[in-house]
Amino acid sequence: MKVPKSRYLTVLDREIHFMEWGEPGRPPLVMWHGLARTGRDFDDIAAEFAADRHVIVPDTIGRGLSQWSPAPEQEYCNDFYARLATALLDELELSEVDWLGTSMGGAIAIRAAAGPLRGRIRRLVLNDIGPEITRAAVERIRTYAGAPPRFARVSELEAYFRQVYQPFGYLTDAQWRRLTETSVRRLPDGGITPHYDPRMVLQFERHPRDYDQWTQWDSLACEVLCLRGAQSDLLLVETADAMSRRGPLCRVATIAGCGHAPALNVPDQIALVREFLQVQ
Repeated sequence: MKVPKSRYLTVLDREIHFMEWGEPGRPPLVMWHGLARTGRDFDDIAAEFAADRHVIVPDTIGRGLSQWSPAPEQEYCNDFYARLATALLDELELSEVDWLGTSMGGAIAIRAAAGPLRGRIRRLVLNDIGPEITRAAVERIRTYAGAPPRFARVSELEAYFRQVYQPFGYLTDAQWRRLTETSVRRLPDGGITPHYDPRMVLQFERHPRDYDQWTQWDSLACEVLCLRGAQSDLLLVETADAMSRRGPLCRVATIAGCGHAPALNVPDQIALVREFLQVQ
């Protein structure tokens, strides 16, 4: 199924939106996006796997078309995200999955694979994330994500995205336009802004150690591939090296021409994921 289905399920009393690519019954593959993004970031790579896999691509609570949390202080955190992911897979009757997670989406997977989804995540691809992230990167992300800008025109939002997401690497003009159009919401006054709940940055205030996950990392038993943007300011070389020496002893691949985080939209990057997941 090259044309995805847009679906909604209520789990833990929260409505979660997800895109579904491929056909149920094929090997399942979860793709989970980054902090201030939506699942539509994976459209290119999900389409590449649609012929072989059943691909599930959620919007995290508070992002995209998923419900905003009525209890943001408690629910915008990795523990609750991992519980939501578990409930979603239970509802879909997926007993075992592979997982591709960009940034926050990978951190959720580490938490879940060490906890409620232990033994159910077979292979894990981490896109520029590990069990430790830099304080400088957190502050950079909080600066733009915690106070989302308001624009009058979609073209102005696109120009903004091209600036703040320049580290994603190469995107075509059409891909930048799609990223923008799938990341915009209209405000009551007619202006536009990115499509997420600004309160999701409460994670860093109320759960300041949420991304310190070496204990969880050391307990993982699944196979792991880490893709690191060569200019990443979030996942340091030293951290990636340590990830290859402890815990699941993951393989690390460096993506040239990218920072945080590679867009996974070009053949070379998609091929790394395909090879690791052993999809012919």
